[in-house]
Amino acid sequence: MRIFIGGDITPTAVTVPAFDRADIPALFGSIPALLRTGDMTVANVECALTDSDGKIHKCGPNLKGRPSYADVIRDAGITHIGLANNHVYDFGKTGFYDTLRALDAAGLPYTGVGENEADARKPLYVEACGKTVALVCVAEHEYSYALPDREGVWGFDPFETMEDIREAKSRADFVLVLYHGGKEQSRYPSPRLRKACRAMVSAGADFVTCQHSHCIGVYEEYRAGKILYGQGNFNFVGYIDHPHWKNGLLVQLDLTDDGKLAVTFHPVVITATGVTLAEGAERETLLKELDERNAALQDEQAWLKEWNAFCESMRPNYRESIARAFRDNDTDVPAQIFPHYLDCEAHTDVWRELYKTWNWSNRG
Repeated sequence: MRIFIGGDITPTAVTVPAFDRADIPALFGSIPALLRTGDMTVANVECALTDSDGKIHKCGPNLKGRPSYADVIRDAGITHIGLANNHVYDFGKTGFYDTLRALDAAGLPYTGVGENEADARKPLYVEACGKTVALVCVAEHEYSYALPDREGVWGFDPFETMEDIREAKSRADFVLVLYHGGKEQSRYPSPRLRKACRAMVSAGADFVTCQHSHCIGVYEEYRAGKILYGQGNFNFVGYIDHPHWKNGLLVQLDLTDDGKLAVTFHPVVITATGVTLAEGAERETLLKELDERNAALQDEQAWLKEWNAFCESMRPNYRESIARAFRDNDTDVPAQIFPHYLDCEAHTDVWRELYKTWNWSNRG
C-alpha cells in the first residue's frame, strides 16, 4: 500500500488564476503523475473554502479560497483532507460549514473537525489494499479549535490525544498522525514538541508529520515509528518572501504486507504559477541539507543549541508583546498578541526557552 502526504495547501495571489481556471499542470507540475502511483493521498487544506467575507477577529491573516477549489484539489490527485489547522475557521461558522460542504460535493473525505470538542475527536478510517488506515489530524490551540459548545478543529491534548491514538491503533493496521503545530520557520522541534511526537509514537502512531511551520525541518525514527518535524508547504506559493517558503516535502509511505514501513521524501519547489517536484542538483541539495539537520537532531547539545538560537532571534517579538499588552486598556491588536501567545503551544514553547524558570536560571 502506498500513501502520499502533502503539506499545506492555500490559494494565494500567485495561484488563484490557475485555481480559477482549474489548471492542474500550472498548479502542481509533475506531482499528479507521482500521486497516481499511490492508493491514498492526504493533504492539509489550510484555509476556508467560502465566498463569505465575514472574517473573524484575530491576529494574522484570514485565508480563504473559492468552494470550487475543492474540485481542483481532487483533480490534482488528493483523495483525503486534513482540516485540523489554524485557518479553517478564519471566516467563522459560515466559512467553516461552506468548507465542509465544498469537500463533500467534491467527494473528498476529511477529518480533524467536528460539531464540538468531543465530536472533533474522530479519526478517519480508510480501507485500501486489504488494510485499514486511521488518519488522526490534530492542531495546536490557535483560533480554530473546537470548544465544548462550538464547532471547530480537533485540538491536541497531551492526554486525550494519546487515548485517541491508542483507540485508533486497536482498530487499524496503520495510524497516521497529522499534527498541525510547531513554531513557524523553526527547523528544529522544541523539547515539548519532540516529547509529544514521541509520546504519540509510543501510543501507537506509525508515522507523525508536523505541518504548520512552513519549512522543511528534521526527521527521526523512534521506537517502531517515524517522525517528521516540519514538512514545509505543499501549494502555498509566494505568500511570504522567505527562503523556507519556497520548498517543502511530499512524503511517500510504502506499507508492506508484513507491516514494515518505508519512507521516501520528494522535495517540492515553487514555480511561477504553483509547485512541482524538485529535480537534479536542487533535489539533491534539499535532501542533503535534511540529512545534515537529522544528524544534528541526534546530538542533544547541537539540537538544543539550534532551538535556542531560533528562540533568541524571536526575543524582540515576545518582549514587545509583553510590553504592549493591554496598554491603555487596548483590546485590539497588539493586545491580542499576548494572550494568543499564551494560548498556543508553539508560542509557549518559545516563552519557556527565553524566560527560564528560577530553577534553571539559578543553576551554577
